[in-house]
Formats: sequence, structure tokens, C-alpha cells
Amino acid sequence: MPVPERFLLVDDNEADNVYHEIVIRRAGFTGEVRVFESGEAALKFLLDDPLSRPSCLLLDINMPHMNGFEFARLATALLKHKATVQVQILTSSDAPQDLRRASDVPLIQGFITKPLTRERVQALLGHPPAPLRGFPPP
Repeated sequence: MPVPERFLLVDDNEADNVYHEIVIRRAGFTGEVRVFESGEAALKFLLDDPLSRPSCLLLDINMPHMNGFEFARLATALLKHKATVQVQILTSSDAPQDLRRASDVPLIQGFITKPLTRERVQALLGHPPAPLRGFPPP
């Protein structure tokens, strides 16, 4: 999987989107961050955008009108030939049934329980986390 040059946040919670964008930036990411507050808006973007740049799509499960699993089902056909897109669930749910359901969707490559952390973003970017200031590396 290529290193993401763009993050796509799909979450109906504006505060979560703001927080996650800050975490992505603090992890050292300088590329584009696009925010969609509905699955419908994200699908429209995927239809209109050629997705020529490697992207990481962070997808919430619990959204009105179209939940994350419905989005993944609909987006599968759009993204099946797009090796440049990784899809990660980013949710407050830690329910085993949600994890099982996510693992049953081939498009979904990972499951992250909120909140997103700098270390997790760095892992998505393929970078080891930087040591905390004042602490020597292990």
C-alpha cells in the first residue's frame, strides 16, 4: 500500500473531524485532508475524483442516513480497482460484532477505536512514532 498523500475523514461529528484533523497534522502529515460529514457526500466525491493520489479513508460506523458499513458496501464497486486507497474504520464502538462485521468487508483494512492518536496516524503513514520529548528512544 502506498503512503497516503491525502486523508478522507467520513464522520458526521464535526468535533471529531476537527480533532482528528489536528491529530493527523501533529503526526507530521502535510498533505490534503478532506472532511465529509455524510457517507453520501463522500460517495459523491469518490465518483467525481479519479483518486489518482494515494489516500487513506477514515470511516465512522454510526452516521445517519448511511452508516459506515452501508458506505463500504456501496464504495466497494467504486474502489475495487483502486489500490491507492486504504479504508480504515474509525469509530467509538468497541463492540465485537462491529469488529467482526468490519472484518467481513474486504474493502475495510483496519479497525481503529476513537480517539485517533498520533502514533496510529504515523503507523498509517508507515513511520515509526517519534520519541516523546525528554525521553530517550527505547
